[in-house]
Amino acid sequence: MKPTKIEKILSPIQKFIHLEYTSGIVLLFSVVAALIWANSSYSEAYHHLWHTNITIGFDNFNLSYPLHIWINDGLMAVFFFLIGLELKREFIEGELSSFKKAVLPMSAALGGMLVPALIYTLFNKGTDSASGWGIPMATDIAFALALLSMASKNIPISVKVFLAALAVADDLGAVIVIALFYTAEINFYALGIAFFFVGLLLVGNKLGIRTRIFYLLLGIVVWIGFLLSGVHATIAGVLVAFTIPSISRIDERYFSDKMQSLVGKFEKEIPKRGILITAKQNHIIHEINILSKAASTPLQNLEHLLHPWVAFVIMPIFALSNSGVAIGADFFQNLINPISLGIIFGLIIGKFIGIMLFSWVMVKLKVASLPHGATWIHIAGVALLAGIGFTMSLFIAGLAFTDSGHVDQAKYGILVASIIAGILGIIALKQIGKKTA
Repeated sequence: MKPTKIEKILSPIQKFIHLEYTSGIVLLFSVVAALIWANSSYSEAYHHLWHTNITIGFDNFNLSYPLHIWINDGLMAVFFFLIGLELKREFIEGELSSFKKAVLPMSAALGGMLVPALIYTLFNKGTDSASGWGIPMATDIAFALALLSMASKNIPISVKVFLAALAVADDLGAVIVIALFYTAEINFYALGIAFFFVGLLLVGNKLGIRTRIFYLLLGIVVWIGFLLSGVHATIAGVLVAFTIPSISRIDERYFSDKMQSLVGKFEKEIPKRGILITAKQNHIIHEINILSKAASTPLQNLEHLLHPWVAFVIMPIFALSNSGVAIGADFFQNLINPISLGIIFGLIIGKFIGIMLFSWVMVKLKVASLPHGATWIHIAGVALLAGIGFTMSLFIAGLAFTDSGHVDQAKYGILVASIIAGILGIIALKQIGKKTA
């Protein structure tokens, strides 16, 4: 079928969006834009924008927060909702769906969280910045996968899958850490209401409710409950995601047989002269649409729908609002502090040692095996790329510290560590690519 003019225009854009590394590039542009803006003559406008107060609601009940909070607690709840959908899918039939599949990436993720946290703690033990131990535990999946895709065309697909599974397991660890250790005083009344509506969502799932509006409205109530409870609101996103139905109404065999029958009927219909199809063909198309909706799962539909919005809108906005730190002539001098050093050594050295050590132990014990076609040098390259903490590290830094000076020091460390980890990872993987080319 010959594409229309609009399809010709949109086709390259659609291909561009679906390239895995594109979201990482957009995220990088957002970081650079934030740094330029925060270090320009308009720096005051940059900081003023994120502190602009926004109120939503009505007289007796309203939510009033600075724009920065709406981004970190609101938009990022959607980001965590997507993480929850990905986790649920991975647990059902992905790389975390069986012990054999999950043991290596989950062990690597565990090592990549524990060792960085330990290194950070050694730098900050006994200080008021010790609470930041969770910052170097995170891996930014968008940046890491983007650089892996750019590093070499000869990297086995199994290595990419391993990094993705490791990052997803890492996200699960981050969610647990945020829920257990970065929670303020708890309002149990608000939390109880939130869990009551989570229960209603689960009941709706069991009853076969698949309407998005049902999960959207009750999900918003759950989010508000968490927001007012003191438990970080983004956890609501993960919980709501796990209530989304993951089973289709019809099985694959019925769908395949019925679809072939409908397509056959469509082809037998002779269209009228002109550009319009026959009424019968139009009816068949309607039946195909209904059949397709019944065959798909709400979980996968939502994941597919949200992914571009999260990758190209929410994460760049988060990066733009959180990456703006002043970089003066004394920048490198400002890095000489326990917070920055703990994060730098944690993300670069800690991630590498933790992932390599825990992976090596699992393989040596024959509990797991290396991904098909992968070598230990591939795993080393992945371990270096996992040191790109960025998005999640910035997020946890905002939860760990209330002092703006500590937050800035954390940002310094995250930026430097992520850049170094990315460069080292690309160098390592490019060398492998040259040898296998």
